Amino acid sequence: MANSEETPKKLSDLGLRLISAVILGPLVLFITYWGGFPYKLLVLVAAILFLWEWFTITGTPEKSPTASAGFVSLILLSVLEYADMPLSGLGILVLGAIGTFALGGFSRTGRWAAEGVLYSGLALYALLSVRDGAGGLVFSFFLLIVIWATDIFAYFTGRALGGPKLWKKVSPKKTWSGAIGGLVVSSLLGVGIAYVAGAQSLFPWAILAAALSIVSQAGDLLESAIKRRFDVKDSSRLIPGHGGIMDRIDGLVAAAIFAVIIGLISGGTFTDPIAGLGLG
Repeated sequence: MANSEETPKKLSDLGLRLISAVILGPLVLFITYWGGFPYKLLVLVAAILFLWEWFTITGTPEKSPTASAGFVSLILLSVLEYADMPLSGLGILVLGAIGTFALGGFSRTGRWAAEGVLYSGLALYALLSVRDGAGGLVFSFFLLIVIWATDIFAYFTGRALGGPKLWKKVSPKKTWSGAIGGLVVSSLLGVGIAYVAGAQSLFPWAILAAALSIVSQAGDLLESAIKRRFDVKDSSRLIPGHGGIMDRIDGLVAAAIFAVIIGLISGGTFTDPIAGLGLG
C-alpha cells in the first residue's frame, strides 16, 4: 500500500519539476540573451536568494546584522562590477566575508556565514564577468546548457539504469550511471552549441564541457553534504517541485566559479576571464 501511495507522489513531483522547468528555463535563456541590466539584476537576485538559503540552513538569522552584511556585500559587488571595477568588488566581497565572521562572533555559525558570502559572491562575479566578456553570450549559453543537461540526463539515466551509488552517504539516490550519462550527453550538447556558434576548434569546447559537467556534479554533492550536515531536505520551497534556488543552481555556481578560475590562471583578465581559455 505504501508503494502505491509513493508512486503518485513521485509522479506529482516530477510534473511540478517539468512545469517549473518549462516556465523558468526559457525565461532565464531570454534574459541571458538580453544581457545588460536585466541579466545583472537576475543574477544578483539569484545570488541573494542563494545566500539567504545558505544562512537559513546554517543557522544565521535572516534579519541579523551578520546576514545584512552579507547581502550588502553582494549588492556592492554587483554595483562595482557594473561600473567595470571587478577587483574593487572582489575586495568588498572579502571584507564582507570577514565582517560576517566577526559579526557572527567568530563562531562556527559565523564561519559558515562567511563561507556562504564568499561562495555566493564568487558565483555572482563569475556569472556577471562571463556574460560581459568577448563571446560572453555564446559562453553563457554553453555554460547553462551543459549544466542543465548534466542535471537532467543524470537524473533520467540514473533512474533508468540504476547501479552503484555515486556517494551513498551524502546523496543516496545519485548513481555512477547517472553521473556518466549526464557527463556524456552534456558534453555532446556543449560541443553542439560551440559548433552552431561557429567555433573553429571543437576539441577545447568538448574538454571544457566535460570538466564543467564534473564540477557541476561535485557542486551538487557539496550542497547535498551541507544539507545532510544540518539535517535539511530542501534549501527552501521557493520553486515548486524543485525546492530552493540552491537546489537548482548548486551545479551552475560551482561550474561558473571553476570556469573563471581556469580562465584567470590561463591569462584572462578580471573583466574578461574567459578570454584566457583561448576558445575559438
